[in-house]
Amino acid sequence: MTDAQQPADPERPAYPEYHPGSARPELNRPVRERYPQIRSTSGYGDPRVRHTGPGPGAGTDQEPERSSKLTARLALAMTVVVGQLWGLTVVVDEWMEGNTGTAWWGAGFLCLSFLVVLGLWVLDPKDR
Repeated sequence: MTDAQQPADPERPAYPEYHPGSARPELNRPVRERYPQIRSTSGYGDPRVRHTGPGPGAGTDQEPERSSKLTARLALAMTVVVGQLWGLTVVVDEWMEGNTGTAWWGAGFLCLSFLVVLGLWVLDPKDR
């Protein structure tokens, strides 16, 4: 008979709070003895569990064409943003060195790249 099945002994104190790796062997009982209400099938085989998730088809891509189009557009927009950051660095460096002509050309590049992103946004109003 295990400790969990033995009747209460007045000379034996109740188990104190469990601490993993305790030096006292009575505290290091297997999980099934410490927590008899937890079964090995708790969760997926538990009859009390009626609904296991959001439903059929949840989390799958319903429109793969739209998803690929949005992913391509996002990649292009991120490339443009990185280019704008690089361009802004070049423009500020040129402006600080006194090369205002080059700085104005760089500012024009930044405006053009912004218009490209704006054009991508206007391209398909359905995706907003």
